[in-house]
Amino acid sequence: MSSDKNARQGAYPRPARRNPLADCPLTAAFAAVGGKWKLTILYWLSHEEHHFSGLLRRVAPISHKVLTEQLRELEADGLVARESTGPVPAPVRYHLTGYGQTVLPLVESVRVWGAQHLRRQSGATPASSALSCSGATTRPVAPAPPLAHTSPPTRPL
Repeated sequence: MSSDKNARQGAYPRPARRNPLADCPLTAAFAAVGGKWKLTILYWLSHEEHHFSGLLRRVAPISHKVLTEQLRELEADGLVARESTGPVPAPVRYHLTGYGQTVLPLVESVRVWGAQHLRRQSGATPASSALSCSGATTRPVAPAPPLAHTSPPTRPL
């Protein structure tokens, strides 16, 4: 047994997570981008690549552990890529993959809806701060290729 606590790069490949309802596109989407932090992480990565600590500041008040878990899940789903900048303990950079860029229209739609929802709730325009996502917009993205249409499963009423 080695005394080195750091596993070598690629020692433990992360398999894609299983979709509990294989035929439901909504479940597949929620599995990939659902949760409290994933859309925010994707939003900030849409602007530029970030080191882990940069993302930790941007997505505050997320914990170190939760950010690590969310990035690993996004990486397993092929939305985010992790790029090592040298030997351990060199910092790593995270950026969106080409496939990850196809989710940006959804991220922007949710951001716009959230701003409208905040205005409706409070009657005021949401405040802009260095950490808020209200003042920025995502980079324009080429439209995603059309997906094969599958109809939802039919169930008797």
